[in-house]
Amino acid sequence: MDLQAMEDARQWLAQEGVTQVGEDEWTDGGSPPGRLTSSEVAVAWADQVFADERLDDAGSLRLAFGLLDLLDAYGVTVPIGFALRDPEFGVPIAEFWEAYRGRLEAPEACQAVTYSLWVDWFEDPTTSAGAFIEVLGNDAELLCADAPVALLRRAERVLENSGPVRWSVKERAYRAAAEVPALHPAVFAALLHSYHDIYGDLEPEPALVLLEGLDLRPDTEHLAVLRTVLAAGHRNHYSSPDAWTADAVTGGGAGAGAGAGGAGEGVRDGGAGGGPGSGDDIGGVGLGAGGFGAEDRSVFVRLRAFRRRALGSFLKPSGR
Repeated sequence: MDLQAMEDARQWLAQEGVTQVGEDEWTDGGSPPGRLTSSEVAVAWADQVFADERLDDAGSLRLAFGLLDLLDAYGVTVPIGFALRDPEFGVPIAEFWEAYRGRLEAPEACQAVTYSLWVDWFEDPTTSAGAFIEVLGNDAELLCADAPVALLRRAERVLENSGPVRWSVKERAYRAAAEVPALHPAVFAALLHSYHDIYGDLEPEPALVLLEGLDLRPDTEHLAVLRTVLAAGHRNHYSSPDAWTADAVTGGGAGAGAGAGGAGEGVRDGGAGGGPGSGDDIGGVGLGAGGFGAEDRSVFVRLRAFRRRALGSFLKPSGR
């Protein structure tokens, strides 16, 4: 997190007449009843950062990330993606990934970054491999019990949202993380979401081997049924929906972070446990964009569809 960029973003909004009046409460002086959420501010103003002629491309990107830190709103990641799509934009995409890695390592969780990573990068088959390599794959061999806490924190957050990444791309990182006891809940969440995400991907046999090697409480929610479906050779909930029976799922609607006996608690101090779930509450595995309210999720759904149509398959991460 760049505190100066965040303060610059606050001042930039103030120059535009937008000021904060409470927690997640802003005003632009004209919106009835005069109050906006952080997500609404992001949707209304984030794209204007890249239209500000006073800023060069590097300055626009820095201010946009300051706005992202200030608002923690997925809507800010949308115009950042548009800027990266512009062939005339003068900032290498490597700087974008460096900024994402930094926020994934921060003590304060940046929910907008993990959500963007999940739905805009990992779910897109043209970008998922490169994105995963950028945020974790390149550093998988560094994962160990003595690794820096920041790296373990980043690994945890990436794993929990990596369900849609192809198994062949993520298996090496999963295996490395499974050697770190503090990351076992995150690996479990990763396997669970690899099975339950709409675009989730796994290979049942090696996934089951990993699962059996995790040190989890025997009563961990969804552990037994996940073991059962993997042992039966099922790859994804949507290809075999009857395999995950209602009778086998207890406490439906709980996210993997809570069910895994503290996923997200082994590395982060005060971080929200668990990944995003399937996004559709399929099989009681969780809500999409864990940690956001219903209003935010509604905004996210609209932005997600809009961004998908606009960006297509252009955004391809480069190797680091």
